[in-house]
Amino acid sequence: MKRLLFVILTLCAIHPVMALGKFGDWTCSVALTGYVSDETGKAPNAFLWIPENCKHVNFAVLAQQNMTEEALLRSSRFRKKMTELGGALIWVAPWFSQNWSPTTGCQQTFEEMMVGLAGQSGHKEIASVPIVTFGHSAQATFPWNFAAWNPKRTLAIVSFHGDAPRTNLCGYGTANVEWGRTRNINGIPSLMVIGEYEWWQARVRPAMAFQMMYPNSCISLLCDAGSGHFDLCDATIDYIGMFIQKVWEQRGESLRRLNPSDGWRLGSPLGSDKEGDPISAFPKEPPAPWTEYTGDPHTSFWYIDEEMARLTAARYAETDGKEDVRKDIVNLDLQHLDIGDTFYVEQGEEAFYICGPVRKVGEKTFEIIPYDCGLDNPKRSHSAWVASVTEGDATHKRIVQPIHICLK
Repeated sequence: MKRLLFVILTLCAIHPVMALGKFGDWTCSVALTGYVSDETGKAPNAFLWIPENCKHVNFAVLAQQNMTEEALLRSSRFRKKMTELGGALIWVAPWFSQNWSPTTGCQQTFEEMMVGLAGQSGHKEIASVPIVTFGHSAQATFPWNFAAWNPKRTLAIVSFHGDAPRTNLCGYGTANVEWGRTRNINGIPSLMVIGEYEWWQARVRPAMAFQMMYPNSCISLLCDAGSGHFDLCDATIDYIGMFIQKVWEQRGESLRRLNPSDGWRLGSPLGSDKEGDPISAFPKEPPAPWTEYTGDPHTSFWYIDEEMARLTAARYAETDGKEDVRKDIVNLDLQHLDIGDTFYVEQGEEAFYICGPVRKVGEKTFEIIPYDCGLDNPKRSHSAWVASVTEGDATHKRIVQPIHICLK
């Protein structure tokens, strides 16, 4: 196994592998009403993707611009899964709400956005379609709070490399929104994903406390084994896709509330109170039906069925006991390149897209493209993120190298 990783970029100019349409790789877009972004000084845009030849949209995954939201929503494997399920994708850039505070008008902005997308796409059902919320890091609180204010509209919740419900450690760095006494997410399937290399027990405890306070909640936890804060690997994309599929199969358009006792349990990994310290122990008790689990119920989490519980345990077994190699962020200045130019990451075994105005056109080759959300955002329009990966072996976990790229 390679123990050292080098960043070597080979530059070339080639023609795009496929043309981008008017809305990039999206079906259509609308400008939001009632909100002006601090990043651009104008209204954000909501981009909608609908599977080709889709007759009826069953639900939509809603995410806002941050980082791995783009990696998920642009992923060909995730879009294939959504095509199978009749799921649409909505990406808002720049973001319009990090905490879903009712005092900001975000609810009305959302509802007007959905009506606008329904009109633009010709799919009237979009206006009232069930929502799967997805958010990463600074956007990881919004999925929980959206559901608390929209329980009859929420199909599922995915908080990625981020937060627990009602946490005091919001990824955006300020106070959370108070739910009050009556709001809850009982029976709404939820997935909290924390990267192994960013594990912090203080982020997990609020989820455990939440389950005790709300015993009818349905919260799954995935320690994203072998991953840090920035990457979203194919195995985890497939895990999220399977989670959404199973939720849709059990809830459907009726959005019936699930009973946690019908699911399975699996214990949580344990770590220290120092953020980023290695996991000290993965769960030893095997997953089991909810009422038959023999481990500590206070440190275990719910899973929708046996397959998801065992898949989670298998993910943990892949890295348990192996040595990890962690890499700091590498910053690269490619401001001399133009749209249409490509760069090759000669590092690791494969490279993955995270976010920004580039797209993967080869195993480790990326092309600089026109950004579908414009060039007028000084924070986001001229930078991109990718990650290189060297897979693990019998003794070592995989190595992930986040790469931040500065563009013209």
